[in-house]
Amino acid sequence: MSRSLFDRNLIYVTGKGGVGKTTAAAALGLAAAARGRRTIVCEVADQHNVSRAFASAGVSTEEEARLAEDLYAITVDPQHALEEWLSRQVGGRALKVLTHSSAFQYFVAAAPGAKELITIAKIWELAQGRRWTKTNRTYDLVIVDAPASGHGLAMLQTPRTFGDIARVGPIQRQAYKVRDMLADPSRSAYVAVALPEEMPVNETLEMQDKLVDATGLDFDAIVVNGLYPERFSRQEADALRELAERDGHPPQRAAALRAALAADDRARSQRSHLRRLRREARSKVVTLPFVFDTDLGLEDYRAMGNRLAGL
Repeated sequence: MSRSLFDRNLIYVTGKGGVGKTTAAAALGLAAAARGRRTIVCEVADQHNVSRAFASAGVSTEEEARLAEDLYAITVDPQHALEEWLSRQVGGRALKVLTHSSAFQYFVAAAPGAKELITIAKIWELAQGRRWTKTNRTYDLVIVDAPASGHGLAMLQTPRTFGDIARVGPIQRQAYKVRDMLADPSRSAYVAVALPEEMPVNETLEMQDKLVDATGLDFDAIVVNGLYPERFSRQEADALRELAERDGHPPQRAAALRAALAADDRARSQRSHLRRLRREARSKVVTLPFVFDTDLGLEDYRAMGNRLAGL
């Protein structure tokens, strides 16, 4: 019997920008918490999307804020994460000198991939039974609301790159610890999020091989977000189209017919892209419905979490 997605220590959620990664990450977080797993949703790039999703003002940089029962969130600040890691490596006066050195700060800002390495190392730390700061809470599961696919995949490659460059010393040891967890299928899982549209589907299919190159692992699941309902059969849609082509409809009736046909066209187009994704994807594809509301509430996320609970 295959392991559940929620039995891992890390779920990395990525996808093209604007496809609803935060929605999926929040829903997965609630599903995990409902299983009794103490879970933290980790954001990068200082987005604060998760706190907005839960209508919470409590998620600030590097603060592990409680969102719901057994569910927490944090926004990772690379500078703070670097200082926390350095405190374990050097400590004392040397730490003060480094963190206040303009030359050192310039190096960290300029070195390609340095901030990504620090960020992914902090994500690794959140998943450990023993934290860098001993008094910090421990978690069963870390869910990463990762950057858009290109940046998100590049972040996964930095531990191996820096470890190979460093060769020896604490940077290599830390980098390889992160690399090993990211490549361990018993500890890490990867979820792609897409919309049922041509470009997101294309990018998701391309990401499959790129993820294997970066980690040696494939996606465990692909979540297709924003799926329109199929309200009409083909015969019903044809009858509506024939009716709409007649003249003399009152304005409100004509508008209603146009809206119904537009929604039907979109639903059919989406399912065409969904069928292609299911044919060509190597992992399980699940769907989340389009929610006809401008603001999602906690119960909306719980309902989506219930749909993802079987992963």
